[in-house]
Amino acid sequence: AEAVLGYDLLELCLRGPRDALQRTRHCQPAVFVASLAAVESLSHRQPDVSAAGRGGAGRGGRARAHRASRPLQVLESCVAAAGFSVGEFAALVFAGAMDFAQALHAVKVRAEAMQEAADAVPSGMLSVIGRPAANYKLACAEARQHCEALGIPDPVCQVSTYLFPDSRVIAGHLQALEYLQANARKYHFTRTKMLPVSGAFHTRLMEPAVKPLAEVLRDMDIQKPLICVYSNVDGKKYMHADHIRKLLVKQVVSPVMWEQTMHSVYERRRGTEFPYTYEVGPGKQLGAILKKCNLKAWRQYKHVDVSEDEGEAED
Repeated sequence: AEAVLGYDLLELCLRGPRDALQRTRHCQPAVFVASLAAVESLSHRQPDVSAAGRGGAGRGGRARAHRASRPLQVLESCVAAAGFSVGEFAALVFAGAMDFAQALHAVKVRAEAMQEAADAVPSGMLSVIGRPAANYKLACAEARQHCEALGIPDPVCQVSTYLFPDSRVIAGHLQALEYLQANARKYHFTRTKMLPVSGAFHTRLMEPAVKPLAEVLRDMDIQKPLICVYSNVDGKKYMHADHIRKLLVKQVVSPVMWEQTMHSVYERRRGTEFPYTYEVGPGKQLGAILKKCNLKAWRQYKHVDVSEDEGEAED
């Protein structure tokens, strides 16, 4: 990773400074590499899986399931994967569609271009939990009207991520998000929280990042995934190399359909056992979302972090 990025990512991850690590240009490569490092950790542990199968989704995005009369190792039995936002690149590397170094270079280009787009406009992302009566479309429309009244031309305020029932991330101009926080009760929002990010990702404010990413993906050697990988854009499986190129670019300016993706991954006939699920990489947020989307599937969930065991840390 250091050779591709031009800086010591491991040092930054382990020792910071935290402010630098949290910047988009560094955070995205860190999530990508840490997710795949967690896969290596999982492979090293060599756990077996029963005939119930394995399936899952994580930041790097691993889902696995099989029907076998004998136990199979987790990685060999995987049949599906999904990654959240930049995690799609890790999922595609895991699925054999991309080379690690080439994918990391694409992530670097994506992260730096998105950082520049974020720096150009004061914007952000607001996590919202709403009651069933919450009207996100109306809330965003009136927040945009508020921005126009402040003299902001062509303001942006839209749902950028579908997390789980009654939970969304809304992204756009900061003034719009501040308006929504101040008027949360009017729109039946029970909780709002600004996310520690630098821009309105997955909205048209990221349009300047589209061309640089498209150019680097155009020159990459991309193969059809060896297992099913689900796209954030529509919650459906990637079909071929050009499909991957097209949707990875579109994802930058389109909402992340994660709730819909979870329904696609775990859709099965009544009475069919749910697969085991691994979330690989930093954090357990996707497991928490799975619990909200599908409690039965979550019961087969496990998190795999990249961190070494305490006794190995000094080696």
